[in-house]
Amino acid sequence: MFEGAGVAIFALTGALVAARKGMDPLGFILLATVTGVGGGTLRELLLGHSARWVHDPTSVIICTVVAIGAWALAYLRPGILEGWSGRKLLLWSDAAGLSMFAVSGTLIGLESGAPVLSAIALGAMTATFGGILRDILAGDRPMVLWSREFYVTAATAGAAVTALLHGLGLPAYAVALGGLTMGFGLRAGSLLLGWSFPKLPGGTGE
Repeated sequence: MFEGAGVAIFALTGALVAARKGMDPLGFILLATVTGVGGGTLRELLLGHSARWVHDPTSVIICTVVAIGAWALAYLRPGILEGWSGRKLLLWSDAAGLSMFAVSGTLIGLESGAPVLSAIALGAMTATFGGILRDILAGDRPMVLWSREFYVTAATAGAAVTALLHGLGLPAYAVALGGLTMGFGLRAGSLLLGWSFPKLPGGTGE
C-alpha cells in the first residue's frame, strides 16, 4: 500500500517540477516516472532483483496518469502549479513521499532477508534516490544538498524506527505509523521550524 502511494506522490513532485520548467507532456511523464520508480529500482537492484516495474507496469501507469493529469491542469489553469503555492505543494508532497518510501523500502528489505542496518539503508535510499534523479534531470540542486535541512536524516530516522518496531514484533499498522511519524515529523520540523544540524565552524551554511 505504501509503495503505491509513495509512487503516486513522488510522481506528483516530478510533475510539479516539470510544470515549473514548462515542459511538454513527455517531459512531465519522464520526470514523474523517474521520480516515482527511481528509489524502488535502486533498492531492487541492490537486493539482486529485477526492477518490479519491468514485469508489472502498474507503477509506470500510475506515474503516467499523474503526469498527464498534472499537465492537463497546468495547461487549463496556467500558473496554478507554479509560483509559491506550487513550491509549497512540491515540498510537502516530497516530504510525504519520502516518509512513505522510507517505511516501505525498509520493510521490503527486511522481508527480503537483508540485515537490519542494510534494510535501513535501503529504506533511506528508496526514499531519496528518485528525488535526486528528478532534481538532476531538471537542472536543480538536489534537495538532499539544501543547506543543513533534515532530508536524508528524516528518511533514515523513519527507516530506523520502522526496523526497530518491526523487530519488536508490533502490528503492521503500528510499525508503519511509527516510521511515518518519525520521517514526516522530522522533515516537517525542518520545513516549518528550521530544524537542522548545527552549522559547521567556519562554514557558510549555503
